[in-house]
Amino acid sequence: MDKDQKNKNIYTCPMHPEIMQDKPGDCLKCGMHLEAKVVSAETEENNKEERILSHKFWIGLTLTIPVFILALGEMIPALGLNIIMPSGISRWPQLIFTTPVVLWSGSIFFLKAWKSVLNKSLNMFTLIAMGVGVAYGFSAIAVLFPDIFPESLKKHGQIGLYFEAASVITVLVLLGQLLEAKARNRTGRAIKALLGLAAKQAHRIRNGREEDVAIDNIQKGDLLRVRPGEKVPLDGVIIEGKSTIDESMISGEPVPVIKKEGDGVIGATVNQTGTFLMRTEKIGSETILAQIVRMVADAQRSRAPIQKLADQVSGYFVPSVLICAVISFVLWSIFGPSPALAYALVSAISVLIIACPCALGLATPMSVMVGVGKGAQSGVLIKNAQALQKAEKVTHLLIDKTGTLTAGIPQVTAIITAKDWDEQMLLSMAASIEQNSEHPLARAVIDCAKERGAKFSSVEGFQSVTGGGVKGKINARTVLLGKQKFIENSGINLPEELKKKADDFQEKACTITWVAVDRQIAGILAISDPIKKTTPDAIFRLHKMGLKIIMLTGDNEKTAKAIAKELGIDEVYAGLEPKAKQEIVKKFKSQGASVMVAGDGINDAPALAEAEVGVAMGTGTDVAIESAGITLVKGDLNGIVKALRLSRAVMRNIRQNLFFAFIYNILGIPIAAGALYPVFGLLLNPMIAGAAMSFSSVSVIGNSLRLRNLKL
Repeated sequence: MDKDQKNKNIYTCPMHPEIMQDKPGDCLKCGMHLEAKVVSAETEENNKEERILSHKFWIGLTLTIPVFILALGEMIPALGLNIIMPSGISRWPQLIFTTPVVLWSGSIFFLKAWKSVLNKSLNMFTLIAMGVGVAYGFSAIAVLFPDIFPESLKKHGQIGLYFEAASVITVLVLLGQLLEAKARNRTGRAIKALLGLAAKQAHRIRNGREEDVAIDNIQKGDLLRVRPGEKVPLDGVIIEGKSTIDESMISGEPVPVIKKEGDGVIGATVNQTGTFLMRTEKIGSETILAQIVRMVADAQRSRAPIQKLADQVSGYFVPSVLICAVISFVLWSIFGPSPALAYALVSAISVLIIACPCALGLATPMSVMVGVGKGAQSGVLIKNAQALQKAEKVTHLLIDKTGTLTAGIPQVTAIITAKDWDEQMLLSMAASIEQNSEHPLARAVIDCAKERGAKFSSVEGFQSVTGGGVKGKINARTVLLGKQKFIENSGINLPEELKKKADDFQEKACTITWVAVDRQIAGILAISDPIKKTTPDAIFRLHKMGLKIIMLTGDNEKTAKAIAKELGIDEVYAGLEPKAKQEIVKKFKSQGASVMVAGDGINDAPALAEAEVGVAMGTGTDVAIESAGITLVKGDLNGIVKALRLSRAVMRNIRQNLFFAFIYNILGIPIAAGALYPVFGLLLNPMIAGAAMSFSSVSVIGNSLRLRNLKL
């Protein structure tokens, strides 16, 4: 595969994602401009579309103004404009000015309408082209060949013209299309800004020498040096040095994060104070930034289930409108006042124009696009619109404990010493022997010893007892470390006072590690996975939003219940395997609950996939993230609060948009057909119909853009 083929983009329709092709163009179903599936800093198709529409709009508007003024003189003689240019003469300038407006500025509508006919998929451009085409064609023939019309159609010896309707409608529809293009570009601007911020070069260390290379040439495992003020080139791990890094572009948090040896770093974030050496672990599409861009782009182009309503209505709507226009024309031709044919033509054109379903088609995609973009800026990544819609109805939140409610990093929270021992001595013995252990809790002891400056000693005769503990000799002294049963089985007596304190800590969700030296208890270490600082407030707010919260964990029941009690969680299921978590989700769903599951590990993936809405912590595994419909960049529960607020706001916005779309059509079509004429003598001018149609689209676009100001 050559480079051009590899980099070839796919273009798809925001309203009909099943329409895809390998070059820019228009949707075969609705006529909308296709967008690139892969957003990049260099993507120019949408910008090009916006420039073309802007050019056509401003030229069209410039030519339409004199046409409108001349038509106004004929409609309102009191203005005295006929004195400047009599009606018989003004017809020719109207034809001359209107022709480029309709045939050049409006050519895109006729082209899309023709494609809709060829593809047997009538859409809003079908109605626009018919309405504008009939208005312009009738008027042009009336100017060029006035004698072919019967006298019954003439008023004061002349045929009524609709050049102003054709030109004004064309300009108004162009304005709606231009605003839509600007709105679509705006939704992708944050993504393009992130891509543009990515580093272009890196300092690679190879064979002891430093060289500057392009990011595209970096491979996994390459060692890169990052200096103060530079961007982190790619995702990786610090292997030497430490620094503070501004990760606000990813997490949204303005406070720099301290990074040291062994910590992960994210590409495109900004290094601040120190120099460090990092090992590259992810490149290209694997990086967090690339994944975020892909997820957001896919979500913006996905369709919510509510979109089916708009699609179904649109499928019947266009043919129905055409029938209404024909019926209106026939009835006015038969029963209308003189000149009946002129009235029939006006009503038919007005029906075609005002009924244009462009606002109906925009109602859902615009809200989804803006909402997904807003979520991305706030650290809430929506994989698809379906997850966004379903999140609104969530009643039960099922949460994993480790890494979701808690930090997922065990820490020594208390050190209790026996008689004749101090904390530093105890910690030194414990950390020294734990250096040789692979147990997850060993790292907590070692980190605590390093932080407190405890001395490390060499260990002889190290042994690990599976499910019990470890033992060895330090300076000829026998050291045992592990569970209570392991110490007791070794024939060592446990002081009652320490046993009582150990029980108290276990009630607080701590794991107790006993330390014995030369067959005497030296003390205990209480190790726990601390609750994230953000968790209690998030649980409170989720309860306030009406959700029932259930903990699902593989941890022991005692620890799980202690944490649940502290946080006010409604139910607890402990000691679970991945399959059991999935079965619990199924159980709640069978009871009629709408279930959201939040987790961060591989063991959570089945439950995440089973739930109506799966939420993965961005700090978790790739499997969990791929199984979820929503990913939280920061990985704390406040992100779920934001996701639920966003979902409710977007769905409320979509319903408002559908109201705007339906209300204009429901009220507009009867008025355009002449329903008010028998009572009020009012017949809608096609120009007013065009303005009303465009205003419905503008209402939908403007209402959708309000989501950008949503406070999450």
